[in-house]
Amino acid sequence: MTTPPFDPPTAADIATVSAQLGRPARNVLGISARCVCGAPTVVATAPRLDDGTPFPTLYYLSHPAATAAMSDLEATQVMPEYQAMLADDAEVKAAYVAAHEQYIADREGIAVVDEIAGISAGGMPVRVKCLHALAAHALSAGPGVNPIGDLALARGDWSPLVCECIDYSLT
Repeated sequence: MTTPPFDPPTAADIATVSAQLGRPARNVLGISARCVCGAPTVVATAPRLDDGTPFPTLYYLSHPAATAAMSDLEATQVMPEYQAMLADDAEVKAAYVAAHEQYIADREGIAVVDEIAGISAGGMPVRVKCLHALAAHALSAGPGVNPIGDLALARGDWSPLVCECIDYSLT
């Protein structure tokens, strides 16, 4: 198995992610996307947690400003619009299915967990369920991989190109 490309976490990364989440970070395998300042934005989490729990969400959005932006976007009721795109646009649907397959391949490159076989995140491949997960995947995989994640990032009130980080060493 091959591991998807992401930076292994440093002790400072784990401390930052823990502060971002407001709880201890757990089972972080790497940092799959960073703010322009270098702070973690998305963590890659083990497919099976230390306590044995299967964890399908490989790419987990940790950056507070990004998380808030996706929550705000979800509150606008945009998800039915994105869901309709999947039904009406064969190209978007095919790209979303491909994103789902890539997500599973990335996770299974780390470990195969039978209980979550075929499950990715965010409702893929047929639903739009969680923009946080889809944006995390889009940030980790890069533009053009997850069409709904890309749309959410483009439409949300946050940009990965503008630092909105808090200096957690001061808190």
